Amino acid sequence: MMRSLWTAATGMVAQQTNIDVISNNLANVNTTAFKKSRAEFEDLMYQTQTVAGTLNEGGNRLPTGYQVGMGVRPVTVHKFFTQGSFSNTGNTLDVAIEGQGFFKLDQNGNDVYTRAGNFKLDNNGRIVNANGYPLQPEFTVPTDTSTLTISEKGRISALDANGKEIAGADLTIYNFVNPAGLKATGRNLYVETDGSGAPTEGTPGDTNFGTLAQGYLETSNVEMVDEMVGLIIGQRAYEVNSKSMTTSDSLLQTAINVKR
Repeated sequence: MMRSLWTAATGMVAQQTNIDVISNNLANVNTTAFKKSRAEFEDLMYQTQTVAGTLNEGGNRLPTGYQVGMGVRPVTVHKFFTQGSFSNTGNTLDVAIEGQGFFKLDQNGNDVYTRAGNFKLDNNGRIVNANGYPLQPEFTVPTDTSTLTISEKGRISALDANGKEIAGADLTIYNFVNPAGLKATGRNLYVETDGSGAPTEGTPGDTNFGTLAQGYLETSNVEMVDEMVGLIIGQRAYEVNSKSMTTSDSLLQTAINVKR
């Protein structure tokens, strides 16, 4: 009886984690370039009473064993870097990556990566993100710039009133062998880990690198219908596990009353 209580408890903890992850997905449905996550689980150890293939008294081998599971545990929260939809903003400093790749930013001397291309200009004319972290390679827009253009291949050009380029640079983007291994630090930022592998620098449009789209933003890849279905399933699973716990408690109480 006590074993079933602990097993049901692991199920409730697992479903709480599942609901936590789904809630975070739903909370970020309007976050620029947000990537959804999925909680994944594995079964715990088993208590083995009889091993399959054991000889019985008559010399015959048992076709199946006797094992009782001990519950479940969360094993990972997997982030999916599938492409989100594109929103046409018409803003010159909004840039979306169509395909694979990340922008690199300088966070107080540390390299961080993002898919969110909603850039701004700081007081020095540098292209930065909403938190003031400069886009790498760093580019400063001259004060007499009339038009700023960013090509699909990453060429950024500051043009004067006559259409002449007065400043320019080539933007690079970065890719990882395993983007799901990146560590999310919040603020739409990721940092490299041993699981992600080292970043590979490339030019937009090259093999395994996406192109840039000026005036567009990548939206969240969260599908609300899928998340709502998952939320309902998680809620019901939590309720069923709690019911298993109350049932086990009831059986235990019955056993105690018999002794009395």
